[in-house]
Amino acid sequence: MRSNTRFVAVASSEQKLMDVCRQLGPGDLEILLAFAEFLGQRTRGAIPRAGGGETAPAPVPEPLVIERPAQESVVAGLKRLSKTYPMLDKSEMLSATSDIVATHIMQGTATGEVIDTLEEVFREHYRQLKQGQDS
Repeated sequence: MRSNTRFVAVASSEQKLMDVCRQLGPGDLEILLAFAEFLGQRTRGAIPRAGGGETAPAPVPEPLVIERPAQESVVAGLKRLSKTYPMLDKSEMLSATSDIVATHIMQGTATGEVIDTLEEVFREHYRQLKQGQDS
C-alpha cells in the first residue's frame, strides 16, 4: 500500500512541475532544466565513468551566462546571481550576502558597488565548489 501512496505523491509533484513549466518563458525554462539536471546529479552523487567500473563525482556545471543589465536593483542582482549559479547552496552564502545588503540599506552604499561585491561572493563560492571537486 505504501508504494501506491508514494506513486500518488510523485504524480502530484510531477503535475505541479508541469504546470510551472507551462508558465515559464524559454529562458526561465532553460534555467529550471539546468537546475533540475544539477539536482539529479547531486542526488545520484556520482556519474559512471566511461567504460564502466568506478564512478566519478558529478561535474560541477558551469555558471549560466546572464548579462547584467545597465540599471539593476540589488534584489534583482541577487536574483540574477542565483539564476547564474544554480549549483551553489545559497544558505551557505546567506550570512555574507545579508551583511552586504544590510550595509547597503543602512549606510547607503552605491547599488553598483553592492552588486559588484555580491558578484565576487558568488564567484568565490563557485571557485571553492570547483576546487573541492578537484581535490
